[in-house]
Amino acid sequence: MATYVPRPVDTSKISLRPELAGLLERLAENTHDTWAAQRIKEGWSYGPRRDDTTKQHPGLVAYADLTESEKDYDRITAGETLKLIIKLGFEIVPTGSKPARKR
Repeated sequence: MATYVPRPVDTSKISLRPELAGLLERLAENTHDTWAAQRIKEGWSYGPRRDDTTKQHPGLVAYADLTESEKDYDRITAGETLKLIIKLGFEIVPTGSKPARKR
């Protein structure tokens, strides 16, 4: 078996504007909800500790009930997604707003 070496796109030079904080948090919550929905679909349920045999996982709770460190895992995923979108040349603009004009 070949050794897998992750090679995510370098987004270290991309800064997210402060007004994207709410969007980032909503994406993080949706990331958690998507993960949880898939686990439940696969037959997993809440349990006090992860057990692959009985398909129980302590993370199968509402996003609001996660610890901050657990939320941070989803925030990292959401933040990297937003940074990649920007790096690829897309603009993130709220509905009803006009994109900034390039000079």
